[in-house]
Amino acid sequence: MNPSQNTHPVTEKFLSTFTFEFDPFQLAACHAVEEGSGVLVAAPTGAGKTVVGEFAAYFAMNLVKKCFYTTPIKALSNQKYFEFVAKFGEEKVGLLTGDTSINAEAQILVMTTEVLRNMLYSGSNTLANLGFVVMDEVHYLADKFRGGVWEEVLIHLMESVQVISLSATVSNAEEFGEWLGQVRGNTHVIVSEIRPIPLYQHVLIGNRMLELFEKPGQINPEVLQREREAIRKSAINKHHRGRYNQSNDRLSRSEIIEMLQRENMLPAITFIFSRVGCDAAVKQSLSAGIRLTSPQERDEIRATALKYTANIASEDLEVLGFNEWLSALERGIAAHHAGLLPSFKGAVEDLFQRGLVKAVFATETLALGINMPARTVVLEKLVKFNGEAHVPITPGEYTQLTGRAGRRGIDIEGNAVILWSPTVDSSSAAGLASTRTYPLRSSFAPSYNMSINLIARFGRERARRSLESSFAQFQADRAVVGLSRQLRKNDEAIEENLGKATCHLGDFIDYARIRREIKEVEVLLSRRDQKKSFDNRQRSRLESDLSELRKELRNHSCHSCNEREDHARFTERAGRLNRESDGLRARVESRTHVIAKTFDQICQVLSQLNYIEGEKPTAQGKILTKIYAESDLLLTESIRCGVFDELNAVEFLSTVSCMIFESRSVENQAPKIPNSNVAAALSEVVAIWSQLERIESEYGVRTQREPDAGFCAIAFKWANGGSLYSVLKNSDMSVGDFVRSTKQLIDLLKQISVASPTLNPICRDAVKRIDRGVVAYLMADV
Repeated sequence: MNPSQNTHPVTEKFLSTFTFEFDPFQLAACHAVEEGSGVLVAAPTGAGKTVVGEFAAYFAMNLVKKCFYTTPIKALSNQKYFEFVAKFGEEKVGLLTGDTSINAEAQILVMTTEVLRNMLYSGSNTLANLGFVVMDEVHYLADKFRGGVWEEVLIHLMESVQVISLSATVSNAEEFGEWLGQVRGNTHVIVSEIRPIPLYQHVLIGNRMLELFEKPGQINPEVLQREREAIRKSAINKHHRGRYNQSNDRLSRSEIIEMLQRENMLPAITFIFSRVGCDAAVKQSLSAGIRLTSPQERDEIRATALKYTANIASEDLEVLGFNEWLSALERGIAAHHAGLLPSFKGAVEDLFQRGLVKAVFATETLALGINMPARTVVLEKLVKFNGEAHVPITPGEYTQLTGRAGRRGIDIEGNAVILWSPTVDSSSAAGLASTRTYPLRSSFAPSYNMSINLIARFGRERARRSLESSFAQFQADRAVVGLSRQLRKNDEAIEENLGKATCHLGDFIDYARIRREIKEVEVLLSRRDQKKSFDNRQRSRLESDLSELRKELRNHSCHSCNEREDHARFTERAGRLNRESDGLRARVESRTHVIAKTFDQICQVLSQLNYIEGEKPTAQGKILTKIYAESDLLLTESIRCGVFDELNAVEFLSTVSCMIFESRSVENQAPKIPNSNVAAALSEVVAIWSQLERIESEYGVRTQREPDAGFCAIAFKWANGGSLYSVLKNSDMSVGDFVRSTKQLIDLLKQISVASPTLNPICRDAVKRIDRGVVAYLMADV
């Protein structure tokens, strides 16, 4: 009999619901949860760490407690919701994602992390009887835009709640676990480096697919040889623009898919860091006549696609390019990116998981948690555009992308294929492939909404202390420990060197000072001579100073010391160490209480604007507590200044959209403004933003993004009943971006309606006007 049956009966019962044996790390994590401990599980993509999250939900049901399962993105929340419904029953599971609310008081609630953060700040009744919180993809706290939300939740969750954190393999899991232990209590850190399916790394050079490594850490010599040949050939074949002529040397996307099919390496995900590139790849494959499916599979694909799109009006299907999309699907080919309608993405994910779609061209958003494992992952490039510049992908991103390769229970191996080009060399690929882990770095920083919510709950001083417990400050403190250690070493070395510089004739430190001043004046004279940048009077004064210093040096008691130069070397070393220590002390100062200092700066801005008074928020501050958008203060100030008071519902939502939208295009083309009322309101918003920027600059903070009017005209047309075709005509916006931006606008309007009773009626009217058609479509039951 298994001895753990007596000690962990709930785990044993949970195990019996699976057809496979659990790995040791899964068992250890489930046992820790059953014992009442928090858990951090760090394991490779596809290793099965979400089983631990499922166990937390199962255990909560046994204890008649609630379990919240949080994810970073709505798509992952939706997927997890359907999985839990299948496992635990529809009446037991709910979903909350900002724009979706299903069974909101269910025992198991799946939600985005922001929803839980907002619950904590509002003191939601839904938190009653909460026993467990699962934080899936917790390494997302490193995200510079949204990562701080994870830390807010971990810091402010009730002490009685067990937290189960699920992370990719990070190199500082123990450090993260130690911090969790400090803020959450007893936390078991369970790390697994083992991929359940081995991953083989390949390089495709020309039409030859080669193993990247001959042995662990050693590049295959044949790869190096063929790489040299390819470089020589590319140098000869450079066309007139000076670029590598890929057409003669590199397989096309369709030829690569055909090669993978011959090698039995499908299904495959090809990561292309561009939506346009993904759509172009599908068209290229169709033009090449690729067909990866049987007649029976095509029938099943068509039936599934029609189910997913059954609720979409026929006129909208035409705008969405439904026929072209379905034609590619039936051939086993699809694109997957944020520009697609959620129904389309859902169908692609479902069909790929079932092995019916065999080749997907995707952006990196697919790598974030969504359950779409493949046999092979192809990387066209090792650089991507991060919104500001083209940058190399990190080892962590490479691990996430290639982690999709290898389907547990289906494949005996996974494959990562890197397409060689002069900009994608084998050494870069090998460096990424051999760095299997990466450190987790906090991106936490206080915002206005966060700060005023904490002040409302705890008062200013206690709020400040709570932020000192963030992972960001924990890591800063760790860095300070190392810097302080170096400072102590420097102090010891300085003392030792100054001891060796002791002169029996007098004060050698004073003598060294005179030498240093002489050198500084000599350098100044030399530089100014070269630049001819001073007149005779200045030169005469410097020469006089130099003469006096030299005289003082000759008359100094240490000048006649036989060991003068030895003593000088020791004082120079001590001087260098002193200068180094000054830099170290500045770094220590910049890291000490860094989060609390930012909080103080935020509070100074809020005090100047009369949002807080002493330890409490003012009436205007209470409005800010309910605005969670990035432009929280800008929006609240616009409400206070009455910017929206004379607008109708359509004009109001059009103006407010400037605070949620960020143009993808970097072109400086002036956005269309729908009418003079919106134009006037936008001018007021920009003026308020400029004023806030000046105030923030005075206190050393910068949080409010410049308003972007790029969505105003589109939102205005849609709210006035325009068709999807008419709204997006002459726009470069995809349907997926339109739906997502409109849902973000709806979410913001709902926040305003709660925050401002005065604007509540107009917000409700505005939501009704835009929550329609393609925006309101729900995926049909499939």
